Amino acid sequence: MNLLSSIIKIPDLRKRILISFGFLILYRLGTHIPIAGVDLNAMKGLFEQGGLLGFFNLFSGGGLSRFSIFGLGVLPYINASIIMQLLTIGWPKLKELSEEGEQGRKQISQYTRYLAILVALIQAIVMSIGFRSFIAPDINFVFFLFYATVGLVAGAAFVMWIGELITEYGIGNGASLLIFTGIIAQMPFYIKNTYVLLSGGASPIGVIILILVLIVMVISIIYVQEAQRRVQVQYAKRIVGRKMIGAQNTYIPLRLIQGGVMPIIFASAVLQFPLMIFTYVPIDFIQHFFSTYYKYDGVLYNSSFCILIFFFTYFYTAITFNPQELSDNIKKHGGFITGVRPGSSTVEYLDKIISKLTLLGAVFLAFIALAPIIGANLTHVTSFMGLGGTALLIIVGVSMDIVKQIETYLISHRYEGLIE
Repeated sequence: MNLLSSIIKIPDLRKRILISFGFLILYRLGTHIPIAGVDLNAMKGLFEQGGLLGFFNLFSGGGLSRFSIFGLGVLPYINASIIMQLLTIGWPKLKELSEEGEQGRKQISQYTRYLAILVALIQAIVMSIGFRSFIAPDINFVFFLFYATVGLVAGAAFVMWIGELITEYGIGNGASLLIFTGIIAQMPFYIKNTYVLLSGGASPIGVIILILVLIVMVISIIYVQEAQRRVQVQYAKRIVGRKMIGAQNTYIPLRLIQGGVMPIIFASAVLQFPLMIFTYVPIDFIQHFFSTYYKYDGVLYNSSFCILIFFFTYFYTAITFNPQELSDNIKKHGGFITGVRPGSSTVEYLDKIISKLTLLGAVFLAFIALAPIIGANLTHVTSFMGLGGTALLIIVGVSMDIVKQIETYLISHRYEGLIE
């Protein structure tokens, strides 16, 4: 109650929370506005089978199974962000642009938006063609293809805009928060499926075991998300203005998972991209491949998932942590890491630590991604199959990020109160 009253008393924080809630409600309303001309009951049966389509539907908050205007969700924007970040590393002109400060970052953000629209256009066309068998008999296909594509692309652009507005004026990362909301909205669906399984004679012990596995995973995620390696730094006496500041001992907190939930979101988005493109292509070879080998609980899919998790964990660490820059900052302020010489030795020391942390973090993310699938196969309880470790990690990670931002506002408010 004290926390709630503190939040209400801070105008800026209260305003940001209300803005975020408003946009999230708008997003949820959009996922329930279907594009006309499709037999939704027939489509519902397709997505109730679970698997990769169910997983993709989870990320869209159920919008895909309703063929809503927000059916593509925020994934086109995430895919575009991945492509742009990779191009920024490999393309010198984009790399120079990213190093030009705020103006350069704004330009890259604009390129990302354009690319997101292009990705959404491709996905919308393929999806509209793929759902051709669900179109009502009296609907002209060419006309349907046109307005369905326009509706899906416009919806994806609107969702992207909502995400950016939440990031700028609300609280939390907009794209992550939209995915988080979509996952939470699908929880009743998984509870209902579990009840149906139990009613059909499924083992209650198996359900209990799987729920316990999910609880242990949530606790593990919280622990690992907070885990950090503290690197001791000592600062010598120095003069600041007319004052002599004495020697200080502090530390640099290096997180176990530098990228938070982003590596697993990126890996999921990349794996779902070919699904969105090829699942609806009416070619027997492609359909056979996706139905036989590219399955949610299949070896190929999960092996690729683990590889991508490792790649994006290292990739995200590389773009967010620069040992050379950190070493220079420590040296510039008259500090040094205890037991390590300043300069190249410090860079090597930091690089060695972050490499070990990144490896451990990638292994943990891969384990979280696979554990629910293994648990479902062992207990034969598949009602939570679509939820998976990815969704749990996003739920916990986004929740913790929001809590930390609120705590930052509260601490800042108390500090300002002390000054006054």
